[in-house]
Amino acid sequence: MSVEEGTANHGRLLGTVHGPQDVKRMTAEQLDILAAEIRDFLIAKVSRTGGHVGPNLGVVELTLAMHRVFDSPRDRLLFDTGHQAYVHKILTGRQEGFDKLRQRGGLSGYPSQAESEHDLIENSHASTALSYADGLAKAYALRGEKRSVVAVVGDGALTGGMCWEALNNIATAGNPLVIVVNDNGRSYSPTIGGLADHLSSLRLNPGYEKVLDTVKDALGNTPFVGKPMYEVLHAVKKGIKDAVAPQAMFEDLGIKYVGPVDGHDVPAVEAALRAAKNFGGPVIVHAVTRKGYGYRPAEDDEADCLHGPGAFEAETGKLLAVPSVKWTNVFADELVAIADERPDVVGITAAMAEPTGIATLARKYPERVYDVGIAEQHAATSAAGLAMGGLHPVVAVYATFLNRAFDQVLLDVAMHKLPVTFVLDRAGITGPDGPSHYGIWDMSVFGVVPGLRIAAPRDSATLREELREAVAVDDGPTILRFPTGTVAADLPAVRRVGPVDVLAESARTDVLLVAVGSFAGLGVEVAARVAEQGYGVTVVDPRWVRPVPAELVELAAGHRLVVTVEDGVRIGGVGSALAQAMRDADVRVPVKDMGVPADWHPHGTRAQILADLRLTAQDVARDVTGWISGLDAAPVDPATNGARAQS
Repeated sequence: MSVEEGTANHGRLLGTVHGPQDVKRMTAEQLDILAAEIRDFLIAKVSRTGGHVGPNLGVVELTLAMHRVFDSPRDRLLFDTGHQAYVHKILTGRQEGFDKLRQRGGLSGYPSQAESEHDLIENSHASTALSYADGLAKAYALRGEKRSVVAVVGDGALTGGMCWEALNNIATAGNPLVIVVNDNGRSYSPTIGGLADHLSSLRLNPGYEKVLDTVKDALGNTPFVGKPMYEVLHAVKKGIKDAVAPQAMFEDLGIKYVGPVDGHDVPAVEAALRAAKNFGGPVIVHAVTRKGYGYRPAEDDEADCLHGPGAFEAETGKLLAVPSVKWTNVFADELVAIADERPDVVGITAAMAEPTGIATLARKYPERVYDVGIAEQHAATSAAGLAMGGLHPVVAVYATFLNRAFDQVLLDVAMHKLPVTFVLDRAGITGPDGPSHYGIWDMSVFGVVPGLRIAAPRDSATLREELREAVAVDDGPTILRFPTGTVAADLPAVRRVGPVDVLAESARTDVLLVAVGSFAGLGVEVAARVAEQGYGVTVVDPRWVRPVPAELVELAAGHRLVVTVEDGVRIGGVGSALAQAMRDADVRVPVKDMGVPADWHPHGTRAQILADLRLTAQDVARDVTGWISGLDAAPVDPATNGARAQS
């Protein structure tokens, strides 16, 4: 039977679920059937749109139990990270939206306040929910409101420092707060670090199944409720903890611990959550789950359990997209080639070895790659230490995630003039993951860091070239940024002026069009369109956008108008920096900067969003033509000896 047939034939219970209250009325047998229907539903829907299927298959029973014990939206359910909230969306009346999951006009891939009153935080960066929960619990206590706060945190998220800062404050405050540790041994990929090893020892201990049975029996046989039930469970746990694994790390913080419980057993999870809810203080419920549970292709996917695939074949889990060379692949291959030549080059990633390409280096030189877990701040400063020790670290993260480590890049790396290369994957508008994942801030945010050089390659050839240039820098940090998806076709330069590549030029020097990174091809197309209107356009790729090359300023001085096009925010971006450099050099050519407005842009395809922002070749060509023709129509300014006024 196909997944689609299974959904049609066995979706009767799911069709009756319009909100959490419908789940509360179900029997244990019905819940088992509903869990299977939800899995069929997830596979059928997400296989068509792409999305985070593995994480959500692993939290079906956990989410069912939460909605049976707590009363959302009065009780607040917070998911860290938000990509494991699909089941929550299903149970809160949003089943129909899954036909357009992560598509224009459809459901977000993360919690969204605009979608439902059941969603509070739109977090999709890990290790934040506990801090939100701490603040919420304090607010409710101060206002005298009896409301539960529940934070679902993956064991991968617990590798992030914010979680431990929050835990310290949560324990000190002592407010009622339930922390559900969804322990599946993975974040994107297998969880790295001491905490992961600690939890793994518990999962893999031969006595683990006996522990689950003991805990389950204790909950099922005791007639107590509330705090007495919690104490029974707590006593059982105390009695077996030494035989399984030490659990003191949480209780030493002053937070009560319940578990481990089988995260795929609704009654067991529900009983533990009720006990924790009634305790009256902070409690950790340790639920052991399997990412991709119930779907063989996800369970068998060793890399990331189908963490976030594109559209795939439901029966087999195989991706439907035709394989192509990705930007990440080009970076990964070139990094290995450089590492072959330079034993001082090492790789660092923050729980994303496969998605960023660092895994390719790890497979050849495992001793030269460090996965620090979801801890970008630590990654940056650890890289500083590696550089101080005579190595050249290459830190590969998504562009959106480096924002979290700005202070470390500024003061721990740049101030010490250390040779660390940060490689930012998924730079620019990335599409369906939405505003929290758009890598549009880096050129603006990190452009203020003294001594930091930023490169934006336009194709595979320049990516390889600029990566080599970056790791050759020995007196300060460098950033190399590139977008997601299929790498652009190589676009050779007509000539090079200093570090600046000239991609197209005309006998007329009306417009200097500065096309940053992946917009190089767009720039050449714009030049052809504007030429049809009788104007000459010189298209350049600066290659290194920060600091602004002096040669770029010189080129600007030889044109009547300068236009910049970049896949980043306009405020403080490349156009802004070039305009300032031109003012400093007393070059009075007008500058028009085109880029992404500093705002929260909705999810959709990259093409849809760029069209909304008027960053297509047609739109840019129309604007450039209008601006340069406007200069022709400008009145003569007598103060400039007959030259036309420029605005």
